[in-house]
Amino acid sequence: MEALKNAFDFSDFPRLDLVIAGAVGILFVCFPLFPHSAFAMATMIQFFIFSLYGMGWNTIGGYGGQVDLGKAQYVGIGAYTTAVMLIRWDIPFWFSMPIGVLFAVTWSFIIGYPLFRLKGHYFAIATIATSLVLKDLFEVWDFVGAARGLEISPIKYAPPDFLRLIFREDVYYYYIIFCFFLVGILYMNWFRKSRLGFQLRAIKDNEDVAQSLGINVHWAKIKTYAIATAFVSVVGSFHACYIKNIEPEDTMSLNLSILIALMAMLGGACSLWGPIIGAGVLIPLKSYLKEWLGASAGLVGIDLIIYAIIIMIISAAEPRGFWGLVEMIRRRKLNCWHCSTFAT
Repeated sequence: MEALKNAFDFSDFPRLDLVIAGAVGILFVCFPLFPHSAFAMATMIQFFIFSLYGMGWNTIGGYGGQVDLGKAQYVGIGAYTTAVMLIRWDIPFWFSMPIGVLFAVTWSFIIGYPLFRLKGHYFAIATIATSLVLKDLFEVWDFVGAARGLEISPIKYAPPDFLRLIFREDVYYYYIIFCFFLVGILYMNWFRKSRLGFQLRAIKDNEDVAQSLGINVHWAKIKTYAIATAFVSVVGSFHACYIKNIEPEDTMSLNLSILIALMAMLGGACSLWGPIIGAGVLIPLKSYLKEWLGASAGLVGIDLIIYAIIIMIISAAEPRGFWGLVEMIRRRKLNCWHCSTFAT
């Protein structure tokens, strides 16, 4: 009960933040009721998906300070588990998804023990290596479709099928991933106030001091890595049912791992709202600029240039991302208020 209470307790946030979050939440709930294009709906679903990916990365990358550039391998494990079990044995999403999480978490423990003997850029490079090795394995493994991947055929089922997550209209996928999104926020709100969350921040500040305080640094990192893995694996399973076409090059690519990390870092690592803000900026930017400037105007690559410029500008102004900018502005206003108070 205490954990549930902490999950719903947002009292340490300013009231303005909660009002804005509530208003945005209402807009999310009502979005499908307003006129919208299929492209806009797909972009919103991608926003929720990548927000959750970013939340998962934020546990180990933001709070733990471990730059993980291999999260796509767990997206792939979740996606392929669900796709294989649905196609070959007709096992519904709600049963295959936890099995995918089990596979992903098991793999995270297997590689996490040696990985967390490394630090800094050595750890980041090692996560890239493990992800690419797994991707190469899937590309030659005929059981999972090898390089051609797998395709979930909706013709075999009678939509709407809530057990298998097969729908004709994207609005069903929208509200399901939105529910996952809300659960993710509540979990992260609990996590940042949990014992493990405080341990990770101590480890991030100074591992030697954390060790001297009795924190098992290595085990705390491995547990958090498993939590981050579970996050992205669940969403990976959903992603398989949503896009219905799974290929190693798309689902387990290095580009996906880097994009997941950038979501959290640009929005504000080690903050509750950071991954959501990052996804809110980068996903529409990625989708709409590619459509408008890349495909429509024939300016291929201009979207990537604008994308990089925004990242450089924000990083130069505040290394902690958008949320760091918000906190910096608040501190300045508070200091100005104190100065004016003392002056009078």
